[in-house]
Amino acid sequence: MKHYFQNDETLKTEEKKKEVFIKDTKYVFKTDHGVFSKKGLDFGTRTLLESIDLSMIKGDVLDFGCGYGPVGIFIKDKTSAKVDMIDVNERALKLAKDNALLNDVSVNVFYSDCYENVECKYDFIISNPPIRVGNEILYKILFDAKQHLKNNGSLIIVINKNQGAKTILNKLSEKYEVSVINKNKGFYIIEARNV
Repeated sequence: MKHYFQNDETLKTEEKKKEVFIKDTKYVFKTDHGVFSKKGLDFGTRTLLESIDLSMIKGDVLDFGCGYGPVGIFIKDKTSAKVDMIDVNERALKLAKDNALLNDVSVNVFYSDCYENVECKYDFIISNPPIRVGNEILYKILFDAKQHLKNNGSLIIVINKNQGAKTILNKLSEKYEVSVINKNKGFYIIEARNV
């Protein structure tokens, strides 16, 4: 799993196109070895996207840890928001750029290790965060988001209960106004507002 967070140029490449339906809209995503959920849209990300009230998504959105791009591409396709997409994995970034073109959306995709290259403040940061990086980096991602959210901006994430959703909910409530948007088969969709 660690290769999702590293740039291993020795990793073989075998790009494949996957057709995915999200809320009855068809998307085509190129995937490859070394990126998360290469076989298609994972259940957690699907639950995240299908749980978000799209009518509230406006302004500036950051797709954190974009992978090959389903979150940012879907949000851009379904809303008027300006969408930035970041990842630490160069292969994922290339795929995200290709997939934006494939799905005819205009997004800004760039490299950032955590928030090091993020200069804007956002109305929404949306993520299926990389749980397997460990708690130290995970909490850095979740709590440093506050510095990159506008007042009343929201961090919206998906976390599985088996990966500490309840603990993360409690931790987030120390710094944010927290609510659970949805629960589905152990996946929690959590909104943390910067109030």
